[in-house]
Formats: sequence, C-alpha cells, structure tokens
Amino acid sequence: MNLANKITILRILMVPVFILFAIVELPYHMEAAVVIFLLASITDNLDGYIARKYNMITDFGKFIDPLADKLLVTGAFLVLIELGRIEAWIVFIILAREFAVTGLRTLAAAQDIIIAASSYGKVKTVTQIITIVVLLLDNFPFSSINLPMDFIMTYAALIITVISGLEYFIKNKQVIEKMK
Repeated sequence: MNLANKITILRILMVPVFILFAIVELPYHMEAAVVIFLLASITDNLDGYIARKYNMITDFGKFIDPLADKLLVTGAFLVLIELGRIEAWIVFIILAREFAVTGLRTLAAAQDIIIAASSYGKVKTVTQIITIVVLLLDNFPFSSINLPMDFIMTYAALIITVISGLEYFIKNKQVIEKMK
C-alpha cells in the first residue's frame, strides 16, 4: 500500500475518533473534535497531491478516497443532527446528492467514462467543511456579534450541494441515456 492510500486510510480511522470527541462531554472536547475534523479534511488534499505528484494513483485509491470523504462528512453531519445543530432534512438532501453522484460515477465507470471533480464540486466540499466547523463550534465566534453564520453557511452548503449535483447530472446525461 502506497503513502497516499495510507493517508486515506488514516482519514477513515480519524472519523470514529472525531465522533467520539464530538459527543463525549469532556473539557474542550468540541475544540478537539474540530481539530481532528480539520486534520482529516486536510488529508483529503494531501493524499490526492501525493498520489498525483509521485504517480501513486491506484484503483484502490480511486475507490477508497471518495469513500473516506463520504464517511467523514456523513459522520460529521450525523453528529450535528445528534447535537441538534442541523435539521435532518437538510442532511438528507446533502447525503442524497452524495449517493446520487457516486451512483452516476459508478455508471460512468462501467462505461469506461471518468467523471472528474467539477469546480462546483470543490466549492461544495469547502462550503460543507466550513459549515460543519461553524456548526460544531455552535456559531462561535459569530454569535458574539449576532451574526447567524451557522444559518448562512448551512443554507449556502445546501444550495451549492444541490447545484453541484445538478451540474454533474446535466454535464453527464449521456451516461444515463446509454442505460436506456
């Protein structure tokens, strides 16, 4: 197993640690959870960079990297539902988009078509990460100036997630048309 794939596996292993810190009430547990979440998020860029730079791209990496991303984001959103900081219907829409795009990519792969990440998809990821951090910190420091950044980021993430999902399906409608 190469270095890039080991980093991806590390991200997966960080998910339960993040969840544990987020839900177990200890001093500074949420701050620790945020640090773990951010470190795990950074590994997503790091493993991809290493894989491309050192020609370590593997079929295993193509499979496990998006899975690791989905596990991290899903775990974070489920924690936020548990904490009462986000509504389940919003998380459902976000996760439905993730499953739908993953399904589209699977169909495309079966047709030897590779669907690359779009710019909207990258913006979606960054927006979701910021949203998760703001929600984990219960809108700190924005609450001190009465700025509802948690609300703003939640709906920004929702809207960008839906738009990016629609973009994938519109740009790759030939994948679905070939299935008919």
